[in-house]
Amino acid sequence: MSTRILIVEDEEALTLLLRYNLEAEGFEVDAVARGDEADIRLREQVPDLVLLDWMMPGLSGIELCRRIRARRETERLPVIMLTARGEEGDRVRGLATGADDYIVKPFSVPELLARVRALLRRAKPAHVADLLVAGDIELDRVSHRVRRDGRELHLGPTEFKLLEFLMQSPGRVFSREQLLDGVWGHDVYIDERTVDVHIGRLRKAINRGRDSDPIRTVRGSGYSFDEMFAPDA
Repeated sequence: MSTRILIVEDEEALTLLLRYNLEAEGFEVDAVARGDEADIRLREQVPDLVLLDWMMPGLSGIELCRRIRARRETERLPVIMLTARGEEGDRVRGLATGADDYIVKPFSVPELLARVRALLRRAKPAHVADLLVAGDIELDRVSHRVRRDGRELHLGPTEFKLLEFLMQSPGRVFSREQLLDGVWGHDVYIDERTVDVHIGRLRKAINRGRDSDPIRTVRGSGYSFDEMFAPDA
């Protein structure tokens, strides 16, 4: 099951940026632009983590955080506060209200993603597994090792990150642009055909003889890790 993240933010451009990057990481994302709407949404369905803006119409982020901590269903819900208020007093107030982490705008998207994963790892370790398994392929995020049917595969660092990215969201088709952003980063400007080269290297590394190829090429769209992948009998 995908990890669900609720974005509570009234800046549309920032919400779009966060949604794009979180979905590229394999998270399921929902978003609301008002604090009172978020309060209703949280009573209907509890996500795995909330990204919460401090200054919100309808209900402030601080008050919403208080309500989250006051309800039994959400008292342990991970919350990261997003705010333009960077003074020490404001940070202390946000954390004292019950936020688990506090990040000041403008912020680095990679840093935010790292904080999201770190918080999920502490709060819900099963959602950020150190070992990804599909069929007879095992990818160990800690040791950076990949095995297939018990034998160790030798992948370059880029091929490892590419396989990890695809295995996080089996069945989802990623365009070359999405793979470039997710694996290489937004600040790297390289040709999209570079993705094809590294997909070819990855396939060569993980497939031997009559091994099933878990990577699907979706013509005109991109690539995906086959959600129906299973080892050959």
